[in-house]
Amino acid sequence: MKKLLALWCGMLLVTGWCFAADMVEGFYISIDEKTGKPTAGWEVYVTGDALYGKILSLFEKSQDELAAKCKDSYPGFPVAGKVTQMKVVGSPWIFGLKMDKPGQWSGGSIIDPNDGKMYKCKMTYHQADGKRYKTDTLEMRGEIGLGIGRSQYWQQATREQANALR
Repeated sequence: MKKLLALWCGMLLVTGWCFAADMVEGFYISIDEKTGKPTAGWEVYVTGDALYGKILSLFEKSQDELAAKCKDSYPGFPVAGKVTQMKVVGSPWIFGLKMDKPGQWSGGSIIDPNDGKMYKCKMTYHQADGKRYKTDTLEMRGEIGLGIGRSQYWQQATREQANALR
């Protein structure tokens, strides 16, 4: 009986690890690396086995702004319809990333709704270490290929903070 109970508890523990949220999931504020100002509030989430990110609020912009500078469609974009007619807020601009290991995702895409350009995307979660990372940080890297690209470092936030940029 004790062995059966220990086996059952072990299975519950392993199941919990398998279905626990990945550390990249959550709410973030994207920061412009040139100005240091916030640009948007984001929700990063997993659906199925893929990672997505949608904008929840925009800093110093209309919350009803359309993605007018985008193309009508993009390969793999997860929402049906013309992208140019979608609102920037509420649309999944990050899509299709697959987990490399916990806290690290790649193989997907990000679209910059400001200019309509699509990039390869990688995300890496960095836990606060008191040195390089003062707070929990998400590194979002957009690349055009062969490792050429740039990273932004997003600050972890609450749902309320990510929704509150105006």
